[in-house]
Parts: sequence; C-alpha cells; structure tokens
Amino acid sequence: MKEKFMRFMQGRYGNDQFNRFLMIVAMVLLILSVFGLDLLYFIAIAVMVYVYFRMFSKQIYKRSAENQKYLQYEWKVKAKLQKKKSQLQQSKTHRIYKCPNCKQKIRVPKGRGRIATTCRKCGHEFIKKS
Repeated sequence: MKEKFMRFMQGRYGNDQFNRFLMIVAMVLLILSVFGLDLLYFIAIAVMVYVYFRMFSKQIYKRSAENQKYLQYEWKVKAKLQKKKSQLQQSKTHRIYKCPNCKQKIRVPKGRGRIATTCRKCGHEFIKKS
C-alpha cells in the first residue's frame, strides 16, 4: 500500500508550509462552526479542498511560487511582531521621540528630567522630558 501511494505521489507537489497553515485555518473554522455558524463550515470545507488540490497538483512550479509568497508574508509579520516586542522591552527603560525637523526616531533614557537632545541625522536640537 505504501508503495502504491509513493507511486501515486511521484511527480506531484506534496505538502509544504502554506498547506500546513491552511490546514490549521480549516481546523479553526471547523471548531468555530460547532457554535452554530454554518457558513464557517462551508468555508472550512473549501479550504480543505484547496489544500488537497495543492497537495496532488502536478504544477510544482506554481505551487512552489505560492509557498514562497506565503513565506515572505509570514516573514514580514514575524519581523513586525519582533520589532513590537523589542519596542515594548525598551519602553521600560527608554523613551522614543521623533525629531521635529527630520522625523528620525531618537531613544532617550527615562528618568533624566528635561534634557536637550541633538538629532544625529540633521543636527537639530530640541528639549524633551525623559
């Protein structure tokens, strides 16, 4: 049986990260459909049909391009979340101001009172409370 399946899958795309993401989305939609939302059930079934279409597709180049687009989007989202996490950690010890002249972000330590800050980009000096 395993050999028959291997022969069947030869030349087909198979599974990838985008398929795994779509399967998780389908499972979440199925769970939410238990609460009486019939439309979510049909959307989940449509997503599962698309997952199997991608898995058994012989158009490997197109499916690979779809996966690459998904991975680029996923990377952008992860980078934004990492940036927000870093900003949240820095907000405990520093304040971040924008230069009124060039809008460059400037990080100033908290608890120093009113300080004069000079922008490294344009040289504009401004006073802010830290």
